[in-house]
Amino acid sequence: MNHTHNESSGEMEILAVRIRQDIIKMIHAAGSGHPAGSLGMTDVMVALYFRILRHDPKNPDWPERDRFLLSNGHICPARYVTMARAGYFPPDELLTLRDFGSRLQGHPERLRLPGLESTSGPLGAGLAQGAGLAYAARMDGQDWRTYVLTSDGEHGAGLHWEAVLFAGKNRLTNLTCIVDRNGIQIDGPTEEVMPLEPLREKYLAFNWNVIEIDGNDIGHVVEATELAKSTEDRPTCIIAKNVPGRGVSFMENDHRWHGQAPNDEETEQALAELQETERELTMNVD
Repeated sequence: MNHTHNESSGEMEILAVRIRQDIIKMIHAAGSGHPAGSLGMTDVMVALYFRILRHDPKNPDWPERDRFLLSNGHICPARYVTMARAGYFPPDELLTLRDFGSRLQGHPERLRLPGLESTSGPLGAGLAQGAGLAYAARMDGQDWRTYVLTSDGEHGAGLHWEAVLFAGKNRLTNLTCIVDRNGIQIDGPTEEVMPLEPLREKYLAFNWNVIEIDGNDIGHVVEATELAKSTEDRPTCIIAKNVPGRGVSFMENDHRWHGQAPNDEETEQALAELQETERELTMNVD
């Protein structure tokens, strides 16, 4: 089964704004979490679960499903809300984020929640796991694809670049790495902490196809993955440039919101801004 939806681009944008509201509510209720990256990657999550992935929430272990791994597991609120909206579990669980015994831990745990391919937390490990899955699919003659979402900050990990080497050497055309290129990490701007540029040229040198996009444009994300599918001789890296804290004015492009929960007043302001955006988008769709 190919689990797809027929929402228009406008309806998808509205869905993304609603997901952002849930993210704020979840992190506020938990009193901890990572809002900047979660808000920035919401559009990518919507594109994946509602347009790109071959999956079935009613049969999460379907053998022919595409595999999606979240390497930067700390932005799991964006994934949890999107999965709930896609039908993997009841949305009323969302406010249990980080609670003791909850299925929604601060980093995804594979055995707790249906539809998770890996337990993520150690940054830099996701692409290695994804490359292994992609290689296994080729060995078994399977046509499912593997998608790995990585942060730009975790590109400082050596293991990540070993995986880049492995995937390039073996021409894993069924592997797509999406880079959350928001330019921040917990200690500040990435280009000050550990410069990554020229990032595109580095992937090209490792025998990867590279596509640079606006990661806050759902259409761009979908188009890029279609181009990745048509690439026949190498894996693809999609560098998704995006705004951390997207949609909340005082969080945008501020590394201090990498791992900080909003207080009551900040939550109220953030939700008010997002609700106003939703109203404007709804008027345009209607």
